[in-house]
Amino acid sequence: QVQLVESGGGTVQVGGSLRLSCAASGVMSSFSGMGWYRQAPGKQRELVAGITSGGNTNYADSVKGRFTISRDNAKNTVSLQMNNLKPEDTAVYYCRIQRLVGPTPINGYWGQGTQVTVSS
Repeated sequence: QVQLVESGGGTVQVGGSLRLSCAASGVMSSFSGMGWYRQAPGKQRELVAGITSGGNTNYADSVKGRFTISRDNAKNTVSLQMNNLKPEDTAVYYCRIQRLVGPTPINGYWGQGTQVTVSS
């Protein structure tokens, strides 16, 4: 069974930092795109940051310059370093692994989510 387990969430003050990590088991991440999504109350789930198997990254405009995504294929992990956090970053953050065959997506998996709360 494929499992994605997130860790590192919590409550921080405005301007603080958190590092989220996602550990995958039952799937080989080296053949997959990986990313972080978030969903705030009353809003749709949105892509925060993504990273390809080759290390190419993309970020939502709202987090550019503040967040950094990275991956370790040998350990089957993906991380999100979040700096200078703002109240609008408050959300449940979800890890995502998307398996690919060449450019074609096949199976995708979600983590359970971890709460990030930024308080002023």
